[in-house]
Amino acid sequence: MEREIQSIKTTFEKELANAGDADSLEALRVKYLGRKGIVADLMQRLPGMPKDEKPKMGRELNLLKKDLEKKIKNAKENFSQKTRTAHSAIDVTLPGTWRKPGEIHPITKTLNEINDIFISLGFRITEGPEIETEFYNFEALNIPLEHPSRDAFDTFYIKKDILLRSHTSTVQIRIMEKGSPPIQAIMPGRVYRPDATDASHSFMFHQVEGLMVDERVKFTDLKGVLNIFAKQMFGEKTKVRFRPSFFPFTEPSAEVDVSCIICKGRGCRVCSHTGWLEILGAGMVSPKVFEAVGYPKNKYTGFAFGMGVERIAMLKHGIDDIRLFFENDARFLKQF
Repeated sequence: MEREIQSIKTTFEKELANAGDADSLEALRVKYLGRKGIVADLMQRLPGMPKDEKPKMGRELNLLKKDLEKKIKNAKENFSQKTRTAHSAIDVTLPGTWRKPGEIHPITKTLNEINDIFISLGFRITEGPEIETEFYNFEALNIPLEHPSRDAFDTFYIKKDILLRSHTSTVQIRIMEKGSPPIQAIMPGRVYRPDATDASHSFMFHQVEGLMVDERVKFTDLKGVLNIFAKQMFGEKTKVRFRPSFFPFTEPSAEVDVSCIICKGRGCRVCSHTGWLEILGAGMVSPKVFEAVGYPKNKYTGFAFGMGVERIAMLKHGIDDIRLFFENDARFLKQF
Protein backbone atom coordinates (compact mmCIF):
# COMPACT_ATOMS: atom_id res chain seq x y z
CA MET A 1 0.00 0.00 0.00
CA GLU A 2 2.98 2.33 0.56
CA ARG A 3 3.90 2.11 -3.12
CA GLU A 4 0.24 2.74 -4.01
CA ILE A 5 0.17 5.86 -1.80
CA GLN A 6 3.34 7.17 -3.45
CA SER A 7 1.85 6.51 -6.90
CA ILE A 8 -1.31 8.41 -5.92
CA LYS A 9 0.77 11.40 -4.82
CA THR A 10 2.67 11.45 -8.11
CA THR A 11 -0.49 11.16 -10.22
CA PHE A 12 -2.26 13.82 -8.14
CA GLU A 13 0.61 16.28 -8.61
CA LYS A 14 0.42 15.89 -12.40
CA GLU A 15 -3.37 16.32 -12.50
CA LEU A 16 -3.20 19.30 -10.16
CA ALA A 17 -0.70 21.02 -12.45
CA ASN A 18 -3.11 20.55 -15.38
CA ALA A 19 -6.17 21.91 -13.53
CA GLY A 20 -6.82 25.11 -15.43
CA ASP A 21 -9.92 26.45 -13.69
CA ALA A 22 -12.08 26.16 -10.59
CA ASP A 23 -14.36 23.52 -12.15
CA SER A 24 -11.50 21.15 -13.00
CA LEU A 25 -10.07 21.70 -9.51
CA GLU A 26 -13.38 20.75 -7.92
CA ALA A 27 -13.54 17.64 -10.09
CA LEU A 28 -10.03 16.70 -8.87
CA ARG A 29 -11.11 17.14 -5.25
CA VAL A 30 -14.11 14.86 -5.72
CA LYS A 31 -11.96 12.25 -7.48
CA TYR A 32 -9.40 11.97 -4.65
CA LEU A 33 -11.20 13.21 -1.51
CA GLY A 34 -14.89 12.60 -2.24
CA ARG A 35 -17.01 10.09 -0.36
CA LYS A 36 -16.34 7.55 -3.08
CA GLY A 37 -12.91 8.90 -3.98
CA ILE A 38 -9.50 7.23 -4.12
CA VAL A 39 -8.51 8.07 -0.52
CA ALA A 40 -11.86 6.85 0.83
CA ASP A 41 -11.36 3.58 -1.06
CA LEU A 42 -7.95 3.09 0.63
CA MET A 43 -9.49 3.81 4.03
CA GLN A 44 -12.04 1.05 3.51
CA ARG A 45 -9.22 -1.44 2.89
CA LEU A 46 -7.54 -0.80 6.28
CA PRO A 47 -9.65 -3.29 8.29
CA GLY A 48 -8.40 -6.16 6.07
CA MET A 49 -4.71 -5.41 6.57
CA PRO A 50 -2.41 -7.22 9.07
CA LYS A 51 -2.67 -5.84 12.61
CA ASP A 52 0.96 -4.79 12.77
CA GLU A 53 0.63 -2.70 9.56
CA LYS A 54 -2.67 -0.98 10.38
CA PRO A 55 -1.32 1.84 12.62
CA LYS A 56 1.38 2.81 10.18
CA MET A 57 -0.89 2.69 7.13
CA GLY A 58 -3.56 4.64 9.02
CA ARG A 59 -1.08 7.43 9.72
CA GLU A 60 0.12 7.40 6.11
CA LEU A 61 -3.41 7.67 4.79
CA ASN A 62 -4.26 10.55 7.15
CA LEU A 63 -1.11 12.37 6.08
CA LEU A 64 -2.01 11.74 2.44
CA LYS A 65 -5.51 13.12 2.95
CA LYS A 66 -4.27 16.26 4.74
CA ASP A 67 -1.60 16.81 2.10
CA LEU A 68 -4.10 16.61 -0.77
CA GLU A 69 -6.59 18.85 1.04
CA LYS A 70 -3.91 21.49 1.68
CA LYS A 71 -2.73 21.50 -1.94
CA ILE A 72 -6.27 21.81 -3.29
CA LYS A 73 -6.99 24.64 -0.83
CA ASN A 74 -3.84 26.49 -1.93
CA ALA A 75 -4.75 26.01 -5.59
CA LYS A 76 -8.23 27.45 -4.99
CA GLU A 77 -6.76 30.50 -3.29
CA ASN A 78 -4.43 31.01 -6.24
CA PHE A 79 -7.38 30.90 -8.64
CA SER A 80 -9.25 33.46 -6.51
CA GLN A 81 -6.24 35.76 -6.47
CA LYS A 82 -5.91 35.56 -10.26
CA THR A 83 -9.60 36.38 -10.66
CA ARG A 84 -9.34 39.42 -8.38
CA THR A 85 -6.25 40.58 -10.25
CA ALA A 86 -8.09 40.28 -13.58
CA HIS A 87 -11.04 42.24 -12.23
CA SER A 88 -8.76 44.92 -10.81
CA ALA A 89 -7.46 45.52 -14.33
CA ILE A 90 -10.84 47.11 -15.20
CA ASP A 91 -10.68 50.89 -15.33
CA VAL A 92 -13.49 51.88 -12.98
CA THR A 93 -13.14 55.54 -14.01
CA LEU A 94 -14.54 54.82 -17.48
CA PRO A 95 -18.21 55.87 -17.94
CA GLY A 96 -20.64 52.96 -17.68
CA THR A 97 -23.58 52.06 -19.87
CA TRP A 98 -26.48 54.29 -18.81
CA ARG A 99 -30.02 53.08 -19.26
CA LYS A 100 -32.81 55.59 -19.02
CA PRO A 101 -35.35 54.60 -16.36
CA GLY A 102 -38.80 53.65 -17.59
CA GLU A 103 -41.67 56.12 -17.85
CA ILE A 104 -45.40 55.77 -17.32
CA HIS A 105 -47.12 55.02 -20.64
CA PRO A 106 -49.18 57.95 -22.03
CA ILE A 107 -52.35 55.84 -21.92
CA THR A 108 -51.76 55.07 -18.25
CA LYS A 109 -51.02 58.73 -17.54
CA THR A 110 -54.25 59.82 -19.23
CA LEU A 111 -56.25 57.12 -17.47
CA ASN A 112 -54.85 58.15 -14.08
CA GLU A 113 -55.72 61.78 -14.79
CA ILE A 114 -59.30 60.87 -15.74
CA ASN A 115 -59.67 58.71 -12.63
CA ASP A 116 -58.33 61.45 -10.36
CA ILE A 117 -60.83 63.99 -11.69
CA PHE A 118 -63.84 61.76 -11.09
CA ILE A 119 -62.57 60.59 -7.70
CA SER A 120 -62.44 64.26 -6.68
CA LEU A 121 -66.13 64.48 -7.67
CA GLY A 122 -67.07 61.58 -5.39
CA PHE A 123 -66.98 58.69 -7.86
CA ARG A 124 -65.42 55.38 -6.87
CA ILE A 125 -63.46 53.11 -9.20
CA THR A 126 -64.98 49.72 -9.95
CA GLU A 127 -63.56 47.05 -12.27
CA GLY A 128 -65.08 43.96 -13.83
CA PRO A 129 -64.14 40.92 -15.96
CA GLU A 130 -62.97 41.35 -19.54
CA ILE A 131 -64.55 38.00 -20.48
CA GLU A 132 -68.31 38.40 -20.35
CA THR A 133 -71.62 36.80 -21.29
CA GLU A 134 -74.07 38.11 -23.90
CA PHE A 135 -76.45 39.06 -21.09
CA TYR A 136 -74.08 41.60 -19.53
CA ASN A 137 -72.62 42.80 -22.81
CA PHE A 138 -75.91 43.08 -24.74
CA GLU A 139 -79.28 42.01 -23.32
CA ALA A 140 -79.09 43.84 -19.96
CA LEU A 141 -78.05 47.01 -21.82
CA ASN A 142 -81.14 46.96 -24.05
CA ILE A 143 -79.27 45.49 -27.03
CA PRO A 144 -81.24 42.33 -27.94
CA LEU A 145 -80.05 40.00 -30.67
CA GLU A 146 -82.31 41.52 -33.34
CA HIS A 147 -81.45 45.15 -32.45
CA PRO A 148 -79.73 46.97 -35.38
CA SER A 149 -77.28 48.74 -33.04
CA ARG A 150 -75.82 45.39 -31.95
CA ASP A 151 -73.45 45.35 -34.93
CA ALA A 152 -71.72 48.45 -33.60
CA PHE A 153 -70.97 46.68 -30.31
CA ASP A 154 -70.12 43.25 -31.71
CA THR A 155 -66.95 41.67 -30.42
CA PHE A 156 -64.75 38.56 -30.30
CA TYR A 157 -66.51 35.37 -29.22
CA ILE A 158 -64.65 32.74 -27.21
CA LYS A 159 -67.52 30.29 -27.48
CA LYS A 160 -71.29 30.49 -27.63
CA ASP A 161 -72.54 33.22 -25.27
CA ILE A 162 -68.98 33.90 -23.96
CA LEU A 163 -67.12 36.88 -25.42
CA LEU A 164 -64.59 39.65 -24.83
CA ARG A 165 -66.52 42.70 -23.63
CA SER A 166 -66.99 45.45 -26.19
CA HIS A 167 -67.53 48.20 -23.56
CA THR A 168 -67.18 48.62 -19.81
CA SER A 169 -70.93 49.22 -19.54
CA THR A 170 -71.02 45.57 -18.46
CA VAL A 171 -69.64 46.68 -15.10
CA GLN A 172 -72.56 49.10 -14.68
CA ILE A 173 -74.94 46.15 -14.78
CA ARG A 174 -72.88 44.20 -12.24
CA ILE A 175 -72.79 47.18 -9.86
CA MET A 176 -76.55 47.69 -10.01
CA GLU A 177 -77.21 43.96 -9.56
CA LYS A 178 -75.13 43.85 -6.38
CA GLY A 179 -76.47 46.94 -4.63
CA SER A 180 -79.16 49.54 -4.43
CA PRO A 181 -78.73 53.27 -5.10
CA PRO A 182 -77.18 55.67 -4.41
CA ILE A 183 -74.48 54.60 -6.89
CA GLN A 184 -71.68 56.84 -8.11
CA ALA A 185 -68.85 54.98 -9.86
CA ILE A 186 -66.52 54.95 -12.85
CA MET A 187 -65.40 51.79 -14.65
CA PRO A 188 -62.02 51.91 -16.42
CA GLY A 189 -60.64 48.99 -18.42
CA ARG A 190 -59.76 47.35 -21.72
CA VAL A 191 -62.43 46.57 -24.30
CA TYR A 192 -62.38 44.71 -27.61
CA ARG A 193 -64.07 45.14 -30.99
CA PRO A 194 -63.33 43.46 -34.34
CA ASP A 195 -62.34 46.72 -36.02
CA ALA A 196 -59.76 46.92 -38.78
CA THR A 197 -56.68 48.65 -37.37
CA ASP A 198 -55.99 52.09 -38.83
CA ALA A 199 -55.01 55.56 -37.63
CA SER A 200 -58.19 55.95 -35.56
CA HIS A 201 -59.26 52.35 -34.78
CA SER A 202 -57.83 49.44 -32.82
CA PHE A 203 -59.25 46.01 -31.99
CA MET A 204 -58.31 46.69 -28.34
CA PHE A 205 -58.57 50.03 -26.58
CA HIS A 206 -59.36 51.52 -23.17
CA GLN A 207 -62.61 52.99 -21.90
CA VAL A 208 -63.80 54.83 -18.83
CA GLU A 209 -67.53 54.71 -18.20
CA GLY A 210 -69.38 56.46 -15.42
CA LEU A 211 -72.68 55.84 -13.66
CA MET A 212 -74.74 57.79 -11.15
CA VAL A 213 -78.09 56.42 -9.94
CA ASP A 214 -80.34 57.75 -7.18
CA GLU A 215 -83.73 59.31 -6.69
CA ARG A 216 -84.19 62.55 -8.66
CA VAL A 217 -80.93 62.44 -10.65
CA LYS A 218 -81.39 64.85 -13.57
CA PHE A 219 -79.82 65.59 -16.94
CA THR A 220 -78.52 68.84 -15.50
CA ASP A 221 -76.48 66.79 -13.03
CA LEU A 222 -74.88 64.98 -15.96
CA LYS A 223 -74.09 68.30 -17.68
CA GLY A 224 -72.55 69.70 -14.51
CA VAL A 225 -70.30 66.68 -13.95
CA LEU A 226 -69.08 66.55 -17.56
CA ASN A 227 -68.55 70.31 -17.67
CA ILE A 228 -66.24 70.09 -14.62
CA PHE A 229 -64.44 67.10 -16.14
CA ALA A 230 -63.82 68.89 -19.46
CA LYS A 231 -62.46 72.02 -17.81
CA GLN A 232 -60.13 70.06 -15.51
CA MET A 233 -58.91 67.82 -18.32
CA PHE A 234 -58.52 70.39 -21.12
CA GLY A 235 -58.37 73.76 -19.36
CA GLU A 236 -60.68 76.26 -17.66
CA LYS A 237 -61.53 78.05 -20.91
CA THR A 238 -62.87 74.86 -22.51
CA LYS A 239 -66.46 75.04 -23.73
CA VAL A 240 -68.77 72.01 -23.75
CA ARG A 241 -71.51 71.19 -26.26
CA PHE A 242 -74.19 68.47 -26.09
CA ARG A 243 -75.67 67.12 -29.36
CA PRO A 244 -78.67 64.77 -29.51
CA SER A 245 -77.66 61.19 -30.32
CA PHE A 246 -78.74 57.58 -29.80
CA PHE A 247 -77.47 54.82 -27.53
CA PRO A 248 -79.64 51.81 -26.71
CA PHE A 249 -78.86 51.96 -22.98
CA THR A 250 -79.54 55.69 -22.42
CA GLU A 251 -82.64 57.80 -23.10
CA PRO A 252 -82.24 60.65 -23.97
CA SER A 253 -78.69 60.38 -25.29
CA ALA A 254 -76.08 62.91 -26.35
CA GLU A 255 -72.67 63.22 -27.96
CA VAL A 256 -70.44 65.55 -25.94
CA ASP A 257 -67.99 67.91 -27.67
CA VAL A 258 -65.38 70.32 -26.33
CA SER A 259 -64.03 73.41 -28.01
CA CYS A 260 -60.92 72.49 -29.99
CA ILE A 261 -57.88 72.64 -27.74
CA ILE A 262 -55.62 73.26 -30.75
CA CYS A 263 -57.29 76.27 -32.36
CA LYS A 264 -59.37 77.38 -29.34
CA GLY A 265 -62.59 77.00 -31.33
CA ARG A 266 -61.54 79.02 -34.38
CA GLY A 267 -61.37 76.01 -36.71
CA CYS A 268 -58.37 73.94 -37.83
CA ARG A 269 -57.40 70.65 -39.49
CA VAL A 270 -57.65 68.72 -36.20
CA CYS A 271 -61.29 69.70 -35.62
CA SER A 272 -62.15 69.60 -39.34
CA HIS A 273 -62.60 73.38 -39.17
CA THR A 274 -65.67 73.06 -36.95
CA GLY A 275 -64.08 74.37 -33.77
CA TRP A 276 -65.33 71.32 -31.83
CA LEU A 277 -63.91 67.91 -30.84
CA GLU A 278 -66.10 64.95 -29.87
CA ILE A 279 -64.87 63.36 -26.61
CA LEU A 280 -67.60 61.06 -25.26
CA GLY A 281 -71.17 59.81 -25.31
CA ALA A 282 -73.64 60.17 -22.46
CA GLY A 283 -77.31 60.12 -21.47
CA MET A 284 -79.92 59.22 -18.90
CA VAL A 285 -80.04 55.51 -18.02
CA SER A 286 -82.81 53.76 -19.97
CA PRO A 287 -85.74 52.33 -17.96
CA LYS A 288 -85.05 49.05 -19.80
CA VAL A 289 -81.67 48.83 -18.06
CA PHE A 290 -83.23 49.43 -14.65
CA GLU A 291 -85.77 46.73 -15.46
CA ALA A 292 -82.96 44.26 -16.37
CA VAL A 293 -81.29 44.70 -12.96
CA GLY A 294 -84.55 44.45 -11.05
CA TYR A 295 -84.96 48.04 -9.85
CA PRO A 296 -88.51 49.20 -9.00
CA LYS A 297 -90.23 50.94 -11.87
CA ASN A 298 -90.09 54.75 -11.84
CA LYS A 299 -88.27 54.90 -8.48
CA TYR A 300 -84.74 55.74 -9.63
CA THR A 301 -83.15 57.85 -12.32
CA GLY A 302 -79.55 58.04 -13.33
CA PHE A 303 -77.03 59.07 -15.94
CA ALA A 304 -74.17 57.24 -17.67
CA PHE A 305 -71.28 58.31 -19.86
CA GLY A 306 -68.39 56.64 -21.65
CA MET A 307 -65.16 57.80 -23.24
CA GLY A 308 -62.19 56.23 -25.03
CA VAL A 309 -58.95 56.87 -23.18
CA GLU A 310 -56.91 56.77 -26.40
CA ARG A 311 -59.25 59.39 -27.89
CA ILE A 312 -58.69 61.73 -24.93
CA ALA A 313 -54.91 61.20 -25.04
CA MET A 314 -54.78 61.83 -28.80
CA LEU A 315 -56.74 65.07 -28.49
CA LYS A 316 -54.79 66.32 -25.50
CA HIS A 317 -51.35 65.63 -26.98
CA GLY A 318 -52.06 66.22 -30.67
CA ILE A 319 -51.43 62.58 -31.69
CA ASP A 320 -52.88 61.61 -35.08
CA ASP A 321 -52.40 57.81 -35.08
CA ILE A 322 -53.70 55.44 -32.38
CA ARG A 323 -51.22 52.76 -33.44
CA LEU A 324 -48.35 54.78 -31.98
CA PHE A 325 -49.57 53.88 -28.48
CA PHE A 326 -49.05 50.16 -29.07
CA GLU A 327 -45.98 49.94 -31.33
CA ASN A 328 -43.57 50.25 -28.37
CA ASP A 329 -41.39 52.75 -30.21
CA ALA A 330 -39.20 54.45 -27.61
CA ARG A 331 -38.80 57.51 -29.85
CA PHE A 332 -42.52 58.15 -29.48
CA LEU A 333 -42.99 57.07 -25.86
CA LYS A 334 -40.06 59.06 -24.45
CA GLN A 335 -41.89 62.31 -25.35
CA PHE A 336 -44.23 61.66 -22.44
